[in-house]
Amino acid sequence: MGRQRKWPLANKVACCMVLPLLTLSPSTWALNAAISGVSGQVERNIDAYLQNIDEEQYTDVRLEGEIRQRTQEAMRVFGYYSPDITVELDQTPIAVRIEPGPQVKIEVLSINVEGEAQDDPPFQEALDNFPLREGDVLRHAPWDRLRNQFSGLAIERGYFDWGFTDRRMEVRPYLESARLYMDFNSGPRYQFGDTSIRGSHIDPERLRQMQTFEPGDPYLAESLALYNQRLGETEWFSSVTVRPRLATTQELIIAPPSGGDPWWNEATSAQPERPRLSSAALASALSMSRREENNTRLPIDVSVEPANRHQYEVGIGYATDVGPRLRFGWKQPWINRFGHSLNHDLYISAPEQRFTGVYNIPLEDPLRDSYRLQYGLRNRDDGDTRSMEGTVEVARRWEFENRWVQTLYFRTTYEDFTQGGMSDQVWLFYPGIQWSRTRTRPPRFPLWGDRQQLSIEYSDTIWGSDAQFARLTGDTEWIRTIGDDNRFLARLSVGAIETDDFDKLPPSLRFFAGGDRSVRGYSYESLSPRNEEGRLRGGQQMLTSTLEYQRRVTGDWWGAAFVDSGDAFDNWGPEELKTGAGVGVRWVSPVGPIRLDVAHPFDHEDDWRLHFSIGPEF
Repeated sequence: MGRQRKWPLANKVACCMVLPLLTLSPSTWALNAAISGVSGQVERNIDAYLQNIDEEQYTDVRLEGEIRQRTQEAMRVFGYYSPDITVELDQTPIAVRIEPGPQVKIEVLSINVEGEAQDDPPFQEALDNFPLREGDVLRHAPWDRLRNQFSGLAIERGYFDWGFTDRRMEVRPYLESARLYMDFNSGPRYQFGDTSIRGSHIDPERLRQMQTFEPGDPYLAESLALYNQRLGETEWFSSVTVRPRLATTQELIIAPPSGGDPWWNEATSAQPERPRLSSAALASALSMSRREENNTRLPIDVSVEPANRHQYEVGIGYATDVGPRLRFGWKQPWINRFGHSLNHDLYISAPEQRFTGVYNIPLEDPLRDSYRLQYGLRNRDDGDTRSMEGTVEVARRWEFENRWVQTLYFRTTYEDFTQGGMSDQVWLFYPGIQWSRTRTRPPRFPLWGDRQQLSIEYSDTIWGSDAQFARLTGDTEWIRTIGDDNRFLARLSVGAIETDDFDKLPPSLRFFAGGDRSVRGYSYESLSPRNEEGRLRGGQQMLTSTLEYQRRVTGDWWGAAFVDSGDAFDNWGPEELKTGAGVGVRWVSPVGPIRLDVAHPFDHEDDWRLHFSIGPEF
């Protein structure tokens, strides 16, 4: 007999008004039940099984049966096949009392891998890591996980004819025992075949040079994914699809049971339709065709669409170092069939205006090896510095497996400048070499990352340069996070120039410190040696460092405390580095991190400086 519920009229009206809203929230369907007799994972699993029961939709008899059935299902995965379950509906919350009874133990465990996968290390590793043994309590999760692991490995590693010849779980609750059988036959492992490229405006041979596999290599889905990623990183294409043409070696396969075409047809739409056979003819044909040497070679279909030939970008920002700033970018990711690219950038702020262009010539590996021609004009008018500079640079770039980038370049610069009241015009010709590496994750607001850079440059009057010098710069920056809410940043920058005629060096090569990304508490590039008139002249050496601790306040808001120290000077070992410290706020906005800092310079007791900037630390 069902439970009788008596509702006063007011309650009925309220119920009619509220019930439609409750149906919008599945969490309100959770059955309010008190579970006793079990604990830990078993209790939590039962609770999860009972979560979406809406008791209003059941009579008492059906509700009790539903609770009992779901409880039994939840317990079986832990080997409890004969629990004694008592459900008391007249209590609030509903009482579910359980006598779990004995757990079923594994009497027979037989797992076999046949076919070429039996010698494939990942399959053997899966078997070795399987946690169940004969005599152990039966648990369903590892068994199901192994089954899914075998099928996943088969697809990832090219065993496309895989199947389970036997997969059974025989449970005898009355004997408290279970027999588990799993026979997996992988069949042959397929190999990569030839690559077919459609839709490319870039020389197809150039794309093949970027392949992460060779025809005849064992198939590996990871290699295809990496090839797909590398093609996308070239920025030559708006879309990239890399797929194995399964229909080539399995083109006799009958259409999927659900109807329609196989998923790979999208990548092979240009291929002609092939006749399909009955299942009996299919088995015979495949059996005979597998004897052919190339039967297990999978052709790879690459389908691409060209990226827009002209791309434009406009950026507006503000920083206390330079005030409002405007940037306009014109990017041509490809200008010919060889993948050459051309980028132009215009930057405008009150103290500085510059125009730069980069012509990139990719080599055999476009992502790692290239020649670059860079040119630009820059005008600076900031305090004691006035300069008009023109530069042309030719560079050769290599990126290594460990993500270090080596750049060898030759630069020529003409600069008409006035620094600290002294004016000059110089032509400089100098080679240089740079090593750098940047690693971040995630890129927008890194919780882990580091950046390293070391550059060495040399100029000599022997080849017509107006000044002889050797110049070295180095930077290292680290970001690490402890837990989810504690972020640490450390930075160190050094620089040194060895020259007999420092006055011939333009401001672009001298060292200055101070500002948002240097020693906070001091204005932009305000730290350097001064001449007799008290004007900044720039330093031959430079050293700056930063230590910063950030703590998440809530969501994307962080608080920060920092100390910066450094200076630019003429001789190593300055008597006293300039030091500033302060606190700040970080907001990870949709347009990038926004930083607001208040810093106090230690050598000016009553001075405070506000620093504001947008963009990541790296």
